[in-house]
Amino acid sequence: MARKFIYAVAIIIGIVIIGAIAFALNPAPFMRTAFVPTEDFAAPPAEPRTGYANAAMWIARPDMAGDNPTQWRPRVFDTASYGPNDTPPPPPRYAAPQARGDAAIFFIHPTSYLKRDHWNAPLDDAEANWRAGLFVRGMASAFADSGDVWVPRYRQAALGAFLTTDLETANRALLSAYEDVAAAFDQFLIEVGPDRPIILAGHSQGSLHLSRLLRDKVAGRPLAQRVVAAYVVGWPVSVEHDLPRMGLPACTGPTVSGCILAWQSFAEPADTDMITDVYDRTIGFDGQSRDGSRMLCVNPLTGTVDGTAERAANLGTVTPDGDLGDGELGVGRTGARCDDDTHGRGFLLIGAEPDMGGYVLPGNNYHVFDYPLFWMNVRADALARLAAYRAR
Repeated sequence: MARKFIYAVAIIIGIVIIGAIAFALNPAPFMRTAFVPTEDFAAPPAEPRTGYANAAMWIARPDMAGDNPTQWRPRVFDTASYGPNDTPPPPPRYAAPQARGDAAIFFIHPTSYLKRDHWNAPLDDAEANWRAGLFVRGMASAFADSGDVWVPRYRQAALGAFLTTDLETANRALLSAYEDVAAAFDQFLIEVGPDRPIILAGHSQGSLHLSRLLRDKVAGRPLAQRVVAAYVVGWPVSVEHDLPRMGLPACTGPTVSGCILAWQSFAEPADTDMITDVYDRTIGFDGQSRDGSRMLCVNPLTGTVDGTAERAANLGTVTPDGDLGDGELGVGRTGARCDDDTHGRGFLLIGAEPDMGGYVLPGNNYHVFDYPLFWMNVRADALARLAAYRAR
C-alpha cells in the first residue's frame, strides 16, 4: 500500500530541486532519481529497539530537559487595542492552554528523512531530526492539553521507499521502521502505567505505522478499553478491508470515545488520482483487495463519519510562517465535507483553496496541512473525547 502514497511530501522538496516545470511534465523519473536510495537494503541493527527507556530516544516526553516541541502554541495577534500606525506593533500572544487532561498521548511523526543514502533514517541525522521537530510542533501540539505527549525517534523509511518500484525493498524498510515504533510503544506502556487513558495519533508514514499498531497491539486486547481515540490522519484506511481489523470502530459523534478518526484533505477541484490509483492496487488487513472501497473520513470539524461543516465551525487554522518555525491562528478559514458524490471515496474536501503559504501539492492536495487546517478543532476534539471516556 505504501509505495507512492506520500508522493506528496517528495513534491515539496522536488519542486525546489528539479524545478516546477520539469516536475509537472514527468514527475516520477525525477522523484526516483532524487530520492530513491542507491544502496542495497541492510536491516538496521536491533539494539536501539531495546533503548527506549533512554530519554534520548524520544523527540518529546513529559520529563525531557530543554525545549519540548509539543508545548508550542500558535500565535494570536490581539489588534483590538492598536491602530494601523501604532509603533511598536502589537505584541503576539499565544493560544492559551486548556485545562490539562490526564491522558498519555503516543504520536508517530511523518516522514522527515529525504536523503537517498539509506533506506532507513539514521537516528542521528540532524536534518531529518530538525524537520521531524517541525512536524511535531505543528501537529502533536494539538494534543498537549489532553495530557503528556510522547513522540519516539524511529528509523523511519526514507522518502524513496514510497517512490521506488522495488516493492520488496520498500516493504522491508517500512517493516524495520514499524519495528522501532512497536518497541517504542511497548516502552511507552511501561512508562505510563496500566491505568491511564491513551490517545494514539500519527500522520502520513506515522499513520501507516499507527494502523498496524492498532491491528497488532490493540485489536482484541484489554488495551483497547483504555484508548480514548486514535487519529490515523493523512493515510487511507479502508472502511471495508482495514477498519474491522484495527480493533476500534469509526468515531460516529464528537463525544464518542474508543474510536478511530481519519481524513485526507483536498481543496476543490480535487484530483485524487495520485492516491486512488495506488490504493486500488493494494491489499487490506483482511487480505482482500482495497480496489474501489471507500476510505474512512471522519470530519475533524464535526467529529462524525462523513460529516459536513461550514467555515463557522472551524475554531482555528494555523497558517505557518515562511520558515515554518511559527504560525498564526485564524478562525473560520475553511469548512470541510467528506465527499459523497458518485465518485466519492472518502476524501475530506475543504472548498476553495485557503492560502497556507505554500507547500500545497498537485491535485489541490493539502496533505501537509491535515492537522494545521483544523488545529483548534483537533485540540477540542481530543479534550471532548477524553471527557467522554472519563464519563463512560
